[in-house]
Amino acid sequence: MRFKGTFNFVHSSKYFFIFSIVVTILGVATLSIFGLNYGVDFSSGTNVDITIKKQVEKTEVDKLLSKYEMSKAPQVTMGSERINIRFNEVLTDKMEKQLKDDFSKVSPGSSFEVNTVDVEIAKELQRNAIWAVLLSSIGIIIYVSIRFEWRFAIAAVIALLHDAFMVISVFSIFRLEVNLPFIIAILTIIGYSINDTIVIFDRIRENLRFAKLRNWNDLAHLVNDSVYQTLTRSINTVLTVLVAAVCLFIFGSESIRMFSLAIIIGLAFGAYSSIFIASPLWAVLKNKEKKTSTAKKPQQA
Repeated sequence: MRFKGTFNFVHSSKYFFIFSIVVTILGVATLSIFGLNYGVDFSSGTNVDITIKKQVEKTEVDKLLSKYEMSKAPQVTMGSERINIRFNEVLTDKMEKQLKDDFSKVSPGSSFEVNTVDVEIAKELQRNAIWAVLLSSIGIIIYVSIRFEWRFAIAAVIALLHDAFMVISVFSIFRLEVNLPFIIAILTIIGYSINDTIVIFDRIRENLRFAKLRNWNDLAHLVNDSVYQTLTRSINTVLTVLVAAVCLFIFGSESIRMFSLAIIIGLAFGAYSSIFIASPLWAVLKNKEKKTSTAKKPQQA
């Protein structure tokens, strides 16, 4: 089944461009002022996951942690069976042993998972994460340029970078924790976004073979038809993956909650950008090419 509608995606694109630009500016401002709320993976410190056998009250945890003298109080996330404690400083072996002994007294049989990252490793992880996103974007530009044309490549990369930055902006605005699973989520979102965009671009290219583009309205009609022809597939795909991501967010463990949330936000923006950003942007670039070629014709004559 194909959607049939009268909504003009291309002519309405300026409103979506404005919305994305406003969110981007807000994200840039938030990042400039507050930065990202880095987890232990990207800032030095110790992260302790405790699987408890006996229910422990928050007041008991705070009392146990009060004996550790640190510049910043540790962040505690309580669950029914798990407790996550994030120290912004690296725990010494003595402190780590003391923490395990203290929790074993209030909840015997508890198991501990301790992850420590020093300053140099944190900086290296940040650099590697940035390189991973940049290299994947360059690879996509090359692939789309070879398979389609450079205008498709530019529109696709702008759309996927838009999706990645939207997720980063949301995490910065709401001060959500950024860790290694978050970077994995960003790369997953980039892969999903380019896949959804390529499906629409492939239909545009197919329709382009038989289209007679005399003016901007013909070009807009071509893009609108292509979007409508792939809309059912886009909606079904995003809903299927979204249901799985929401279930992970609700029923998954604390360690993958931010990963699941990033995927949910990224899926929504990925579907949005493929339809409302990438396709109209290609139309704008293609229209400029037609205007340039038309302006050159009298000179050639």
